[in-house]
Amino acid sequence: MQYTTHTPLAYRMQPKSIEQIIGQKHILGKGKPLYEMVTKGHLTSLILYGRPGIGKTSIASAIAGTAKIPFRKLNAVSSNKKDLEIVVNEAQMLRTSIVLCIDELHRFSKTQMEYLLPFIEKGTLILIGLTSENPYHNINPAIRSRCMIFQLHPLCPEEIQEGLIRTLQDTKNGLGKYNPIMDATALQYLSESVGGDMRVALNYLEMAFLIAESKDNQIQITVQHIEQVAQKKHLQMDKDGDAHYNVLSAFHKSMRGGDVDASLLYLAMLLEAGDLKGIYRRILGVCYEDVGLAKEMGPKVLAGIQAAEMLGIAEGRLPLANLVIELCLSPKSNRALCAIDKALEFVRSGKAIHIPSHLKDAHYAGSQALGNGIGYIYPHHHSIGKFGGWVPQQYLPDNLIEMQFYEPDAIGNEERFKHLYKKLKHEQLRVLKSQKNPDTSS
Repeated sequence: MQYTTHTPLAYRMQPKSIEQIIGQKHILGKGKPLYEMVTKGHLTSLILYGRPGIGKTSIASAIAGTAKIPFRKLNAVSSNKKDLEIVVNEAQMLRTSIVLCIDELHRFSKTQMEYLLPFIEKGTLILIGLTSENPYHNINPAIRSRCMIFQLHPLCPEEIQEGLIRTLQDTKNGLGKYNPIMDATALQYLSESVGGDMRVALNYLEMAFLIAESKDNQIQITVQHIEQVAQKKHLQMDKDGDAHYNVLSAFHKSMRGGDVDASLLYLAMLLEAGDLKGIYRRILGVCYEDVGLAKEMGPKVLAGIQAAEMLGIAEGRLPLANLVIELCLSPKSNRALCAIDKALEFVRSGKAIHIPSHLKDAHYAGSQALGNGIGYIYPHHHSIGKFGGWVPQQYLPDNLIEMQFYEPDAIGNEERFKHLYKKLKHEQLRVLKSQKNPDTSS
């Protein structure tokens, strides 16, 4: 039988009711909020959030089909206010609510958003907004506050297989009437090659079906056919999308946590996406934020990044992998981060900070008349014994003389810093206190 349809397979297999939706059980399983809203006839405006190809449009149309409410769909990129007015007028003429599905909702202008608000408020329109961008960052707060937000998850390989089997058996919208055969190996290979994207899986299946040969009135779809149409496995991230920042976040946190294998996995994903700059920033971030004072990694990290930049992405993976593994397995200290944040918090508190006069700028005529620079001791000219190049001189303001922003830890190299810091701090306070109160010195 000749395959004559011109409608894409993925479009034909879109679910018509929520019972036909595969996956998303966290919101569409029985007893879950969205399922109960739809099946009990209490559908309210909502936003479906997830990366492209995750099934947002299919779920929106299935919700409307189950709720038996008129359904209209617009795209925020190509639609204008007049298009919205047509839908509103239709709802008012019918004297019923209309489900208005808006794809790429985050692309709507402020004017379009404001026009929608009163009709969403009154229930004239039940908005189902679809977006691949984080709604908490990119959707007008007035719209967002009137909608329930549901995040969709990529399908697991078993769920993709369920959809593929359904398509192979469906004689009305799928491929069932052509009597296709696809063995378990090919099914598994395809389901694991699409990054949880059912639309991509169905597109690959359709292309593989078209190039497969018919034998004994059957079409055998093999792993080789899948390999031909899926030359590069679908990556579970979009360099310009929200998922990209999730991978960067996971990459940094895995290095911080010392998980070498997880860090290498996320590094590979970022390399596949071609985001060298993102990799560099995260590696430098871990170097100074997380390894910090525990191990001197700065020069090595910069040298590795420079090597990767010179080698290009193919061979540059080698110095980057070396850096990632060493950063993972290095001792960690965030005490420098905590110290500067504590100092910033104090500065931002607005409390008075009076710089001691002997530390003030004395490089201009008349500065000494103001008392600036008088009594300052140049450490290099007054080296004292075991500390070398250090003098017990007041640097903090009078009211902060015992302030301690840095709280060292005994990890890696920082153990040495801790020992020296505490000795210097103790000696300085002892001398300064004895200078202010000679009778109490010891």
